[in-house]
Amino acid sequence: MRFGTQNGRLVLVRDDLALDVAEHSDLPSDVNAALERFDELAGWTDFSRAKPVGRLGPPVPHPRQVFAVALNYRPHAAEAGFQPPEEPLIFTKFPSCIAGPDTEVKLPPGKPDWEIEVVAVIGRGGYRIPRERAWDAVAGLTVGQDLSERASQLRGTPAQFSLGKSFPGFGPIGPVAVTPDEFPDRDDIGFACHLGDDLVQHGRTSQMIFPIDDLVARISAVCPLLPGDLIFTGTPAGVGNRRNPPRYLQPGETLVSRVDGIGEIRQTFV
Repeated sequence: MRFGTQNGRLVLVRDDLALDVAEHSDLPSDVNAALERFDELAGWTDFSRAKPVGRLGPPVPHPRQVFAVALNYRPHAAEAGFQPPEEPLIFTKFPSCIAGPDTEVKLPPGKPDWEIEVVAVIGRGGYRIPRERAWDAVAGLTVGQDLSERASQLRGTPAQFSLGKSFPGFGPIGPVAVTPDEFPDRDDIGFACHLGDDLVQHGRTSQMIFPIDDLVARISAVCPLLPGDLIFTGTPAGVGNRRNPPRYLQPGETLVSRVDGIGEIRQTFV
């Protein structure tokens, strides 16, 4: 199953068709509320009243909690000058930064950078979820960018991670979320992003230090996970501030991020 939003309303997407769920069922149009009834949503198969898909918004426009994971790929930890962590390093992106898949992003002053991520969308959720049941709590996976303004992020001791990663438009996701059963191997998914014509990052989720089910178990051991919550699961090597010389996003550039089996998002910077 593939789901997203149009005009803030939940739609199921198949090929070039979109089905407004609330128009044809007693499920709500609000994504978070519908994900509370994930079993009913996942059982939907009737696309006879679907319409051509229009412009898609973020699969979850208003998540209540947004978790993100630092240094979850060994090559990225190495390029950043750190040892791989023994425990997940969790921070947040504030929900107001969440945006749709095809956006124009106004660059703040400083050193804006890119970080492609596979993002887990929580469905059933729960508290203290054991790892062997963690995938059951995930409604889907989507494409994300953990855009980061490095001057703000790294200012002070300790650093201001969350503020530097939460400017307007700094959390684009989409174009849809795809349920884990749709992937040949939900633990080994390829992804890549291009800045203009240049391939700047690529990797596979099988290279994570802490896989998605492990992250769900560890985070939920502290924070109850709610339907519609997002987990930005980490980025591989290739970010701009670790290049020699460093390279940062510039007005007029376009960043295209793609995850196999999901699709792509596109950000143009002004």
